[in-house]
Amino acid sequence: MTGQLPQWFKSSYSNNGGNCIEVAANLVASCGIVPVRDSKSVDGPVVGVRTAAFSAFVAGVQAGTFDPA
Repeated sequence: MTGQLPQWFKSSYSNNGGNCIEVAANLVASCGIVPVRDSKSVDGPVVGVRTAAFSAFVAGVQAGTFDPA
């Protein structure tokens, strides 16, 4: 890690009753990870997702890969 603090961001589309995540995209370039946390538990655990895996996840969401059948 670089000593840089995460700048948490929650999507404006996240108005779904609290089932949201936050990401800290400011650490992507310096660390190669996207920190992810539960927006309801800001002092809880943080998962560091590698940039390529996070990009693949976002592409899957946009393509409808995870939509209910």
